[in-house]
Amino acid sequence: MTKSSVLLGCIADDFTGATDLANMLVRGGMRTVQTIGVPAGPLEAQAEAVVVALKSRTAPRTQAVAESLAALAWLRKLGCRQFYFKYCSTFDSTDEGNIGPVTEALMAALDAPFAIACPAFPENGRTVYRGHLFVGDAPLNESGMQNHPLTPMTDANLVRVLQRQTAAKVGLLRYDAIQRGVEAVRATRASLMADGVRLAIADAISDEDLYTLGTACADDILLTGGSGLALGLPGNFSRAGLLPMADQAQRLPAVGLSSAVLCGSCSRATQAQVAHWIGLGRPAFRIDPFALAHGQPVADEAVAFAQRQFDSGPALFYATGSPQEVDAVQRQLGAAASGELVEQALAGIARRLFEMGVRRFVVAGGETSGAVVNALGVRALQIGPQIDPGVPWTVSLGADPLALALKSGNFGTEDFFSKALALLDTHAEIAQ
Repeated sequence: MTKSSVLLGCIADDFTGATDLANMLVRGGMRTVQTIGVPAGPLEAQAEAVVVALKSRTAPRTQAVAESLAALAWLRKLGCRQFYFKYCSTFDSTDEGNIGPVTEALMAALDAPFAIACPAFPENGRTVYRGHLFVGDAPLNESGMQNHPLTPMTDANLVRVLQRQTAAKVGLLRYDAIQRGVEAVRATRASLMADGVRLAIADAISDEDLYTLGTACADDILLTGGSGLALGLPGNFSRAGLLPMADQAQRLPAVGLSSAVLCGSCSRATQAQVAHWIGLGRPAFRIDPFALAHGQPVADEAVAFAQRQFDSGPALFYATGSPQEVDAVQRQLGAAASGELVEQALAGIARRLFEMGVRRFVVAGGETSGAVVNALGVRALQIGPQIDPGVPWTVSLGADPLALALKSGNFGTEDFFSKALALLDTHAEIAQ
């Protein structure tokens, strides 16, 4: 990869969020590579955008800042013209961070006087109005996110949330300015900066708002937001004549035949997806956290199940449970310990499935996705076609490629698992 080819350098605070962002950029015509962590050396691939996936969303604040700055330093060596800090469309964080502290550190390193913060993703039901985040019709703090086991979101007012995380003055870039167009956004930003504002929550209730914000921020060295804000960025580079291969951005090589679905998320969307798969009568194996804690050979049992089902098509391996079940597990085992048990179990199962010949994996849950890609030795991904908003197929770089769909727990329709596998079959036929 030559320095001149890389236009946009992105830092994501979890694995599925990184893939979500990369998907948005590919849809806009940017060939995109996602790395798992900060690479030790140069990246040997052609792309206009590079997304570094970290696991910093729930890391200690000092660690999150240090890892984000290391990612920034590596991306700067690639010669990126613009940088993007990506976090969840539900603004997942605690009152101490990590969104505010990481943003402040990146701004200082880049000498950026101002940055917007916009987690909106209208296509997936996340909108920001007068600084308040909505998930569908519900305010953030009534959407189910108030019960998140690691980052409970109990305040929908993002100006207030972000201000608690940073010493910088936080303001609001309101929808009425955004709906007046690019020049009105730029004038409002200038007014905010004159008033001492360094960070501004940006409203967005439609994709058109995101395109307006992207255009207005074309010259900003740093942007922060969910994947939705990236919708407006490829157009800036396209208008500058910097995307000569936009029509090839989604192409992926064909990979293997055998597939599996691994699911660690307990979100509402993932619960519905698991229920839909089982309702179709498709094979499924439940991962019991209590059995794991008691040292039972759950992974061996899962692999034996997979061997029996191998010729009948893909199987689902899941630890998904209801909020009541999750609460019971966490009360007895602890939130961090139970999560680690499940992640490592699914990662171990993935590795053994790989040894059996499985080369296509659908993975649900950010933490689970991180554990699985690490277990499979994946260090970088080429981003391909979208399955559902925010979730594309990807193919790992290297001699023995894997196809991976890494899904955030809250994303995807009920039939996501079946839809993902069908799309890959279709794509493989086209690639051949």
